Parts: sequence; C-alpha cells; structure tokens
Amino acid sequence: MKKTFFAALAATALMATPAIAADIEGNWRTASGETARISKCGGSFCIKLTTGKYKGKQIGKVSGTGPYTGTVTDPADDKTYSGKATVSGSSMKMRGCALKVFCKTQTWKKL
Repeated sequence: MKKTFFAALAATALMATPAIAADIEGNWRTASGETARISKCGGSFCIKLTTGKYKGKQIGKVSGTGPYTGTVTDPADDKTYSGKATVSGSSMKMRGCALKVFCKTQTWKKL
C-alpha cells in the first residue's frame, strides 16, 4: 500500500514539473508597454523584447522553477542587474537589483 502511494506521488510530481516551468514561457506586456517573449534557451529562459524601440534585444535570462533567478538588462543603457521573477497566475513580478540593495520591481501581464 505504501509503495503504491509513494510511486503515485512521485509520478504526480514528475508530471507537474513541466507545467510549473511553462508558467513563465510566453508573451508578456512589460510595465512600459512593450511585449517581451520568454522562451527556453538551453537550461534557462531567455527574455527578449518583440516590440518597441529595442525590439529584438535580449533583456534577461533566468532559471529555476519559481521564483526564477538570473539577470535582467535595462535596454536603454545596457546595464545588467541581478534579477528575480515570480509568476502568480497571469501576472509576474520582475525585480532587478544593483548590489542587492537598490532594487526596482515591475509587474508584467501575460498576453
């Protein structure tokens, strides 16, 4: 009985993992109104602008299963910061920090 329960629990966990990662993938409306595409790139997720003045520019790379951690780049000045993304339903909090002290958070909406 216990063996069957643990086997079922393990199978459920393995099936749920791709669904968690898929939450961050897709098109997102940024705080400034552009569209950013988040897609797999190697073992991470790359964030690339698909509209606006900086269209085609990669502005971040995060990994994990949530919260996602990595780097974000301000496309206007090409400065890169440590980053963190937390997805909750159809919104995402994208946070960038310099020196782990000076941080800015934006809310993005999934399209």
